[in-house]
Amino acid sequence: QVQLVESGGGLVQAGGSLRLSCAASGHTFSSYVMAWFRQAPGKEREFVAAISWRGGNTYYADSVKGRFTISRDNAKKTVHLQMNSLKPEDTAVYYCAARPIRVVTTSNYDFWGQGTQVTVSS
Repeated sequence: QVQLVESGGGLVQAGGSLRLSCAASGHTFSSYVMAWFRQAPGKEREFVAAISWRGGNTYYADSVKGRFTISRDNAKKTVHLQMNSLKPEDTAVYYCAARPIRVVTTSNYDFWGQGTQVTVSS
């Protein structure tokens, strides 16, 4: 079982940056693929980025590629999402997710955080 708590959301102007963090509890964090998803008002939740259990492999949605960077620190049981060059369309609730596999995937995650709001003003 993994419990996830996100932080770092907020209000930022277009072109600005934010760094989201996700703190995990549980003894097997390093065995999980970690990911970030987001859900904008009136839209379905969508995949943003994922990172493999050792951090060697990452995968991004086309909409954020080149602007967002996912990273993890297994010793601290944390995963981060550095978001640069933010756009108003990045506005959403961002969720951290975990899945007990070693191959990066964009779906079927088992554990979710409560989400953190990111608002990008134009």
